[in-house]
Amino acid sequence: MAGNSSGNCFLFLGPELGEKFDALKALRKKLSSDTEEMSFYAGETPLDDIVSVIRNGSLFSEDRLIVIKNTETIKKKDEAELLVSCIKHLEGGTTLVLISEETRLDKRIEDAVPKENKTIFWELFENKKNEWLSAFFRRSDCSIDESGIRTILEMVENNTDALNRECSRIILFLGREKTITGEDVEKSLSHTREESAFTLFAAIARGNLPLSLEIIRSLSASKQSFQAITAALVWCFRRLRDFLAIDSASDFELKKIGITTSRAKADYSEAARRWPRPAGALALIGEYEYLLRSSGTAWEEILLDRLVLRLARGMVAG
Repeated sequence: MAGNSSGNCFLFLGPELGEKFDALKALRKKLSSDTEEMSFYAGETPLDDIVSVIRNGSLFSEDRLIVIKNTETIKKKDEAELLVSCIKHLEGGTTLVLISEETRLDKRIEDAVPKENKTIFWELFENKKNEWLSAFFRRSDCSIDESGIRTILEMVENNTDALNRECSRIILFLGREKTITGEDVEKSLSHTREESAFTLFAAIARGNLPLSLEIIRSLSASKQSFQAITAALVWCFRRLRDFLAIDSASDFELKKIGITTSRAKADYSEAARRWPRPAGALALIGEYEYLLRSSGTAWEEILLDRLVLRLARGMVAG
């Protein structure tokens, strides 16, 4: 792709992170070896700043790969139009990749990307996940029974990136000498699993305040930005809104909004009890995002604790 007279833009959508990352790797391989790469999170870095970087070119390389994640947060008319203008006037040698876990973006942005460059990476069907896990352990010279597979699918976020990461940890923790069972998986994940904003949401959903505070402090200690944490919580509460909008909580309807495991169903059922009107939680997160941005890092830990406290208490608890 080096030496293109004009740049190229790709749109990678959907919840299946593993295949999305594979597609990004494949794109990297097509670029020249000295390509300069930059990555941004929409909503964390101002869009004006991102576009300025894209338009200013590079002093070090003719070719650039620029990745913008969380692009579903670009919704304001002026921001969408700014990004569209940028897409339409990419300089030669610039490859822009827009990434989102949602399946749709602002229509103006989607229409600006060539149709052949758009891909939606859908979550694997349940039977495909079972096949994927069986194949993963086979390739690693391991054996796992049905209870082990079922437990993984209940405890791990269901995309192949998360499954790959957690299954690798399971093998390191348990070794290859025995058939891995559900009990083994649960024991392993409790020792090796990393906390995330999604495990934070699960603790909040169950009103487990001590665990929620433990997780938020673990995330802060691991240098996760408050923007990334609040963005993931917004995503979870939007999914809760979709969950509450379903007339019949059939497996088919739940799968359409990405809720596929019994653990996830239980989490969202508990969250629905605490937050029957998710708009209140979304407004609360927005309020604290503003406070976090304007108060400086000295207040960050206190404000995050207060946000988690209020979310874990829920609407029904006042």
